[in-house]
Amino acid sequence: MEIKYTIQGLLIYIAIAAYLLAFLTTLLRRERIGNFLYLLGFIAAVLAFAYRWYDVRHAPLQNLFEVFLCLGMISYPVSWFCRYTFGIGGYSGDMLIAAVVLVSAGFVFSAEPQRLPPALQSWLFVPHVAVYALSYIFMAKATFQAIFQLLAPAFRRGYPGQWPGLKADEKFLSAEEVTYRMICVGFPLLTLGLILGSCWGKLAWGDYWGWDPKELWSLASWLVYVGYFHFRYMFGKRYTRINSVWAIAGMAFILITLFWVNLSRLFPGLHSYAI
Repeated sequence: MEIKYTIQGLLIYIAIAAYLLAFLTTLLRRERIGNFLYLLGFIAAVLAFAYRWYDVRHAPLQNLFEVFLCLGMISYPVSWFCRYTFGIGGYSGDMLIAAVVLVSAGFVFSAEPQRLPPALQSWLFVPHVAVYALSYIFMAKATFQAIFQLLAPAFRRGYPGQWPGLKADEKFLSAEEVTYRMICVGFPLLTLGLILGSCWGKLAWGDYWGWDPKELWSLASWLVYVGYFHFRYMFGKRYTRINSVWAIAGMAFILITLFWVNLSRLFPGLHSYAI
């Protein structure tokens, strides 16, 4: 555990606390207070991200500390987008996701500033990492709904029950349908990230595909979601529990891509700088 006794660290911890309090107050049906705390956490995360950008003098998307800081920041706008574009709730789940990803930035990974290596000094650096970060948040939201679908009998029957964080007069979708819609948004972003990474590999290393461990696991994650779409296309909602298992498996592969491949010494590769 690495506690950060800096202004940046303080902002991260304020954001974590605000997200967790938002989650708890929303569960207690204090939606207005919960939404305010969620917004407060977002503001603190934005300030921490901006501080990091000023400190390292480049877009803070280089290593796992910066990536998880970014994930904690974009959780709020993704929640807002889903709520007002697709009519999808689950605010309490989004608050918990935001807190969990920021815990990695606040307590796990080092915040020591690093120089940007030559391979990352490309115009593709920001769009490649940014679209992956967005896809991961959508997939995390889908995973939360998939887990809820497996655990909550009311959602397993497709009953549009009340979800904390939304008003009683709003329309609700089943957790399985929300999972599907979130993956429908996240999958094109995941695909774009894979394509941009391939183009970047050509510019940086002279080849579109280097069979690097991170490349392989990124492709494996993508293929799991291809399997999800194929299974759901074949059987629709006949096997909603299996649909959810597919969604959770996709997130498991993403976590392997983020953690195991980056941190394990068994998988040295071209992306070893992203720690």
